[in-house]
Amino acid sequence: TEYTQLLYIPGKAPMDLFNRDTKSGLKLYVKRVFIMDDAEALMPTYLRFVKGVVDSADLPLNVSRELLQESRDVKAIREGNTRRVLAVLEDLAKRDVPAADASDEDKQDAGKFTKFYNEFGAVLKEGLGEDMANKDKLAKLLRFASTSSDTVSVSFADYKARMKEGQEAIYYITADTLAAAKNSPQIEVFRKKGIEVLLMTDRVDEWALNFLQEFDGTPLQSVAKGAVDLGKLQDEAEKKAAEDAAETFKPVLAKLKEALKDKAEDVRVTTRLVDSPACLVVKDHGMSMQLARMLKQAGQQAPEMKPILEVNADHALVKKLSGDANPNFNDLAHILFDQALLAEGGLPEDPAAYVKRVNALLV
Repeated sequence: TEYTQLLYIPGKAPMDLFNRDTKSGLKLYVKRVFIMDDAEALMPTYLRFVKGVVDSADLPLNVSRELLQESRDVKAIREGNTRRVLAVLEDLAKRDVPAADASDEDKQDAGKFTKFYNEFGAVLKEGLGEDMANKDKLAKLLRFASTSSDTVSVSFADYKARMKEGQEAIYYITADTLAAAKNSPQIEVFRKKGIEVLLMTDRVDEWALNFLQEFDGTPLQSVAKGAVDLGKLQDEAEKKAAEDAAETFKPVLAKLKEALKDKAEDVRVTTRLVDSPACLVVKDHGMSMQLARMLKQAGQQAPEMKPILEVNADHALVKKLSGDANPNFNDLAHILFDQALLAEGGLPEDPAAYVKRVNALLV
């Protein structure tokens, strides 16, 4: 297929970038004759911010939008355009932080990828679910904040280079804001052990990571899913202490399960908490609470799900629950659950009841 392309990546994102009804695409010419203004078939949706012109020598002059969808020539042009844009972005990413002995040309490009990513990074992530052929290339371009850096500058490759000896996964957490992610109870044990956690705050992250299970052979693991397993990073003494605590707290856990049977699927002792009394997690392959909230906000139905309440056996509030015949056990149990829900970014089903329980214990 013979064609000429002239592509341009804008410096600023348009106001309607996330409006799916907005027309986007490249200007199409056939043998230098203008055919259409927004040929969407020439560029994948996740690269809709790219502007440009394509002049084809092989398409017929009476080409229609329907024909564009079916043409092999158009598919070849689309793939060529995608490769070209991703190659430019890969080159900019390499030059984003120039070495001390870098050429003047490389130094001129310093920071350009960061500026691009701040404008279009969230859109680029859509490609993980839309373009399986280029998924690995896109994964290398993604950047996130982390517990080591508040700026959105950490790539998966950077993370892997800093992984501790014996660490078997890339850990991440999704949240509405950077502050919520940084202060989440679910990352307390990781912070204590100096294990870096990627902080993902774009709304698209939760959806996009369903299509990316690993990076360069290393699995991705959400710290909010499943029981925490640090493998070789957790010594035998810690594992033994956790098992003993779970055994000691069995009667309390049984009472908590009964008190919270309408809210929590299970209650268990965890080692992931250091300062907080409790946190909420979901099963390994379950839908996260963050994604369920986003679906509800978008007016879509989310499957009914109960989270798992994990409690810190060393926390004073949890120890208070184990007291003999505590008259406030039910209230404390519900407060514990609702506080974990608030820390996770959610809201209690009945905020008034939560306030009433807290006030009753305060006076």
